[in-house]
Amino acid sequence: MSSLVEVAVTASRDAVTSRTIAIVGGGASGALLAHLLIRHMDRHVVLIAPDPSPGRGVAYGAAEPWHILNARAGSMSICPDDPMHLVRWCRDRGDAVEGTDFLPRSLYGDYLADQFAETLEESGGRLWHHVATATALRRDADGYVVYTDAGPVRAEQVILAVGNPRQQRLPGISDAAYASPHLVTDPWSAYPKPAADEPVLLLGTGLTAVDVALSLTEAGHRGPIEAISRRGLHPLAHPQLPPSSAHPDLLLDGALTLRQLLSRVRLAIAGGADWVAVVDTLRHRADRLWAEFSDGDRERFLRHVVRFWDVHRHRMAPPVAARIAELQEQGTLRFSAGRLRSVEPDPRGGLLVEIEGAAPRRYAAVISCTGPGALPGSADPFLNGLFQDGTVRPGPYGLGVDTDPDGRVQPGLWLVGPLRRGHTWETTAVPEIRGQVDRLVAALTTTNVESPVR
Repeated sequence: MSSLVEVAVTASRDAVTSRTIAIVGGGASGALLAHLLIRHMDRHVVLIAPDPSPGRGVAYGAAEPWHILNARAGSMSICPDDPMHLVRWCRDRGDAVEGTDFLPRSLYGDYLADQFAETLEESGGRLWHHVATATALRRDADGYVVYTDAGPVRAEQVILAVGNPRQQRLPGISDAAYASPHLVTDPWSAYPKPAADEPVLLLGTGLTAVDVALSLTEAGHRGPIEAISRRGLHPLAHPQLPPSSAHPDLLLDGALTLRQLLSRVRLAIAGGADWVAVVDTLRHRADRLWAEFSDGDRERFLRHVVRFWDVHRHRMAPPVAARIAELQEQGTLRFSAGRLRSVEPDPRGGLLVEIEGAAPRRYAAVISCTGPGALPGSADPFLNGLFQDGTVRPGPYGLGVDTDPDGRVQPGLWLVGPLRRGHTWETTAVPEIRGQVDRLVAALTTTNVESPVR
């Protein structure tokens, strides 16, 4: 398929460039983009990604059977006008699935990969998968050139769908510790598993830490697993079924300060409203609320509220929550509050970790589960090059990349996915990414003189 792209983009440079959209990234965002661009625009689309089956990305490609989606099947369709599309796809495979079920992440990755493959087959040659890693991006008179390790791709429009930035380097961890095989900075990579009875430390107490704890114990780990974060909060659980009560009226019309919003949330819950319904109501209005906050309120939210929001908003599926509770009851897994002071190699093997207020302790492995870091410092090499040459710039609070509301970075260059965070708030879940893709495709359709495909 790569050779087809190179033939196409070099055979008639002007004609192809003016009709080509390049997508950089082969995860969920890239696959959703390809699907809607082929469906709604009469353009050639080149998806640039090393993944043999685009769609899975990090979130779904490295998932094990015990890693479960933290959203119900009825909200995860790639088709906004057909919410039961995923459910029917599962049933066609022989799986008895309901819209309220929580599915394995690996199964959802299969779904996304299958939908991309179907779009590729039905595109009539308009969609190409360039199996390569993007290394640089340059603008020229005809549009853009995406340089890859398998040759350049020219396009009139380029859409970045590169996912989350890397984890940031944590203070207190020495260079020698970073060089040690006992420090795991990418929990989704293959890494040497510690001896089954040895203690393990997880840096972070969110959903990634939950996944890592499940993977360790499923692999037979019996030793103590401790997960620490500044507050020690871990994700709450979804109810077995969605709340039966109607979404509460939080009186969200008009601009609110952070203090006013928190007051209304507390009053609603004190008055008997289901907290899950309250959080879900806020989620669907989060981008508007974030946009209307003052800079001071956004900063206060990030300092004091964001972790409480995360554990209520990004919840564990019921079977995952049940297993985590079991591990806690057994004493195998413990979540605690703590500040990391230092991590150094231990001469006896493993790592010696000092947590503020406690004596240093040896761990056979320390696994970082802290999530994406701030930009530009945590950018991968491709994105870092774009920061260095001024093609992109950091968005508000270093949470993402600066764009306009449609995702436009500069003329002809767009962005979709988690790196929109900062200008918007809800950017990581499939329903929100699907909304971003819809708006971006509509903006592209308006930008180009040709009408969308009917």
